[in-house]
Amino acid sequence: MLYEAQLIFEDQVAALRNESQHLGTQEGDIDFALLVDGLAAEREQGITIDVAYRFFATDHRKFIVADTPGHEQYTRNMATGASTADVAVILVDAQNGVLTQTKRHSFICSLLGIRHVALAVNKMDLVDFNRDRFDSIVRDYQAFAAQLNFEEITAVPMSALEGDNVVERSPKTSWFNGPTLIGFLETVDAHQTLSDEVFRMPVQWVNRPDRTFRGFSGTIVSGRVKPGDELRVLPSGETASVEDIVLYRNSLP
Repeated sequence: MLYEAQLIFEDQVAALRNESQHLGTQEGDIDFALLVDGLAAEREQGITIDVAYRFFATDHRKFIVADTPGHEQYTRNMATGASTADVAVILVDAQNGVLTQTKRHSFICSLLGIRHVALAVNKMDLVDFNRDRFDSIVRDYQAFAAQLNFEEITAVPMSALEGDNVVERSPKTSWFNGPTLIGFLETVDAHQTLSDEVFRMPVQWVNRPDRTFRGFSGTIVSGRVKPGDELRVLPSGETASVEDIVLYRNSLP
């Protein structure tokens, strides 16, 4: 997306082409994954492990992209990246369709309060931009996502490698009337008012500096909370009361 939007400097592209010759997974062609996969282990294994952030802007909006891992082993890193996101781009391989990991990531996004999703059906070039295949994937995903709290799901048939429907509309999908990926991101309503929704806070850390204190740390993704409120813990369903809310050294009044 950054390349198609011409947001990468020429020297960066040159370095990327050079690295792709001996580290890439595209048989000598430019491997754009190397732009965000900076860890040695990521480049050796050809997968994303940690969250990588990239900043860019178009004429319509400024963006912070959190590139998160798709591998099941690193799902917790995906949750970290999604915890501060306003919009999610769920990437689906056109050959493989909706997988268990697709559903897992979507559930996490819903749990974290993300309400707008772009379903990016990638690698459409490998299925000859077949409309029936695209429609089948969209139906499968929508059937699953009906149980989640998404307000908007916008599906885009695309080929990230060839740039189809990433920034410019592709003539190979004349049957598609929706927006390109960047078009969706530039126009989606990313402003969410979650303070009046149910309280949700994914626990990221059990804070226990000594044996007299045990606290639960995390980022509040929706709702409000105060001492005395009763909370339900998922997935166990057990309930507990809030005794105190601590910020650094002091408690909230």
